[in-house]
Amino acid sequence: MRDSFFESFIKTEPIISETRNDPDHFYGDIYDLANAFLSIESMTHKKLQKLCYYAKAWYLALNDKNIIEEPFEAWVHGAVQPRLYQKYRGYGFQAIPMYNESEELPEEFLSFAREIHESYGDFTGDQLEKINHAEAPWQKARVGLKPWQNSSNIISEDDMRTYFRGLMSDGQ
Repeated sequence: MRDSFFESFIKTEPIISETRNDPDHFYGDIYDLANAFLSIESMTHKKLQKLCYYAKAWYLALNDKNIIEEPFEAWVHGAVQPRLYQKYRGYGFQAIPMYNESEELPEEFLSFAREIHESYGDFTGDQLEKINHAEAPWQKARVGLKPWQNSSNIISEDDMRTYFRGLMSDGQ
């Protein structure tokens, strides 16, 4: 599942939209990215958080630019974007409904969300959490913390970029 994702990106050019020439300007935010995933399927909050994290991480690795400005924090259950958490926490363990207005979203978000979903979409939120816990960026942000200890430590974008580029060069 993940192998096809890695292989497809090793052979392709970076995904940078021609309209995105200003590296400090974002054409969408965490909510647009989340809605891009929710336009593909209804899912739990935990799964949505992890898919958004992987979109940010892979975009950094592939393009050396951010797809969204908002940082992720190293929470007990993996990478979490706090604003996104606040918006959807009321769903608890229930699935968030699909987003049916995808024509309003940046095409770059939609196409990249489809790519990430192709590799990670078959996993549950709990499985994605387990994968996330095994990865260096989350682990580094949690150094010195007990497994159950709350944290608002930011997951370093440099660590994300380096780690996911390493996966590409390893051919995983």
